[in-house]
Amino acid sequence: MIMIDNKNYEDFINDLEIEKLISDAKEDKFLIREILAKSRELKGLSPKDAAALCAVNSPDLLEELFETARKIKFEIYGKRIVFFAPLYISNYCANDCQYCAFRKTNKLVKRHSLSPKEIEEEVKLLQAQGHKRLILVFGETQKTAAQFIADTVKIVYSIKTYNDKNIEVGSIRRVNINAAPLDIDGYKIVKESGIGTYQIFQETYHKKTYDYVHPKGTKKNDYYWRLFSLHRAQAAGIDDVGLGALFGLYDWRFEVISLIQHSLSLEKYFGVGPHTISFPRIEPAFNTEFVNKLPYAVSDDDFKKIIAILRLAVPYTGLILTCRERAELRDEAIKLGVSQIDAGSKIGIGGYSEAAKRRKTDDKEQFKLADDRSLEEVISELMKEEFIPSFCTACYRLGRTGEHFMAHAKPGFIKQFCQPNAILTFYEYLLDYAKPETLKKGEKLIDKLLTNLDDKTAEKIRLKLQKIKENNRDLYF
Repeated sequence: MIMIDNKNYEDFINDLEIEKLISDAKEDKFLIREILAKSRELKGLSPKDAAALCAVNSPDLLEELFETARKIKFEIYGKRIVFFAPLYISNYCANDCQYCAFRKTNKLVKRHSLSPKEIEEEVKLLQAQGHKRLILVFGETQKTAAQFIADTVKIVYSIKTYNDKNIEVGSIRRVNINAAPLDIDGYKIVKESGIGTYQIFQETYHKKTYDYVHPKGTKKNDYYWRLFSLHRAQAAGIDDVGLGALFGLYDWRFEVISLIQHSLSLEKYFGVGPHTISFPRIEPAFNTEFVNKLPYAVSDDDFKKIIAILRLAVPYTGLILTCRERAELRDEAIKLGVSQIDAGSKIGIGGYSEAAKRRKTDDKEQFKLADDRSLEEVISELMKEEFIPSFCTACYRLGRTGEHFMAHAKPGFIKQFCQPNAILTFYEYLLDYAKPETLKKGEKLIDKLLTNLDDKTAEKIRLKLQKIKENNRDLYF
């Protein structure tokens, strides 16, 4: 047992046991098909089941795995894809992570924290794209402690833009956080600002590797402080939390199984698993040699397996695919169980305003992005596959979080809210931000989607769509 903040928690990462699960796993067609059948019950999978799926390599079983992931994602969330954008607030950091351009020993990075005025400029540019959901990213220093995070969140929520009819069309309706672990009192301060999800990446769950890439003498070197950071967040009342691992630091199979173990631990102690799971691969970073010699680099084929296995193992969670990946791979991977993506992203401090001025921000960025398409370009690609672009934040305003959200998501009931709300927020986007050709294609897609719904639901949506057309905004079920 591990004591954190005077509470005992079971250490859910046993390196030897996980390595044994991996080494014992063999591709057994009968067993794999049995696991795939079990996953369709939407109750998740055990770490042992996941290890077996990691061993799948034959083309026929891979396609069965991918097809199962597609069906499970559709069963729970439908064809909606939620959009968000990152906003980097500060790149000052007291840590020295070897893979990160923001590490404290990287003297070539230009350090800056956005002022309230600069935050407003960045947010308005994001609103002008059509974004309604942001994740704020902070370096780990005393300057960016709990109160600073909370104050920043309040600033972001306060920023509004209006159209020529004085209708509020630009607002951020949900602010998520990616920041350092806090103590319980710190999490309570941040919670009071009205955040959505608090996301913390363990980076790697493998203890020896974790110690190697996070040098001693830094706060981040404390493996268990980070490992149980989201347990503390839950204890503080933040019931939407996000897990993540940085793939490429260690064996991808170890990280996948560990993410599942982490999910199970949160469910065990709090009855609520992760609202989201992220699975980015390491990308090149400014003045960072470490990323050029990765012994555990993840191939595209294995990356697709990671997505599918996580969808089967933790079916209710939101799987986040970011602009780190190149456009072609993202278009393909979205079909394997992804439910949230970013678009039009900038990851340098002041990146959106600098881009508007056509200035480079290489020495202010944490890493490189591979997909530089605009939000509207990504939306156009999604429409070709009849995915529903969504800017929905309804669950958070209606209290469908934590246990309440899980009660709807686990059996697949959440789809009855997700699809209608996706249509409504997509229509808002089309009217307020889209080019005429995108608006035309979007309205055609909405009409087709409505014909696939039952008459009662479709009529309710049509009534709200008409209200949106009459300049009402932020309507949801």
